[in-house]
Amino acid sequence: MFKEIKLAFYIITISLFLFLTSKYYFSDANIKNYFRKINNIDQSIKNIGEKLIVLESDTENIIQDVDKNNDTNKKTKNFSFWELLNNND
Repeated sequence: MFKEIKLAFYIITISLFLFLTSKYYFSDANIKNYFRKINNIDQSIKNIGEKLIVLESDTENIIQDVDKNNDTNKKTKNFSFWELLNNND
């Protein structure tokens, strides 16, 4: 008897929760508030975007080409990967 009452209480509680949640979610007041918030966010993004300062680019000619025939690069080892594959005798 106690299990049946407990089960009925659980079912009533869950169904009441789902009913009240869906009633609020699909209400006109909630939908109006939702769209008002979206419009306010869009307007605030536009206002903040207008206040931003655009900086000039200071990254011109900062990349320098490295000469591979330089004396410091002669210490690097030449890899012979393809030669290893071809010499499978």
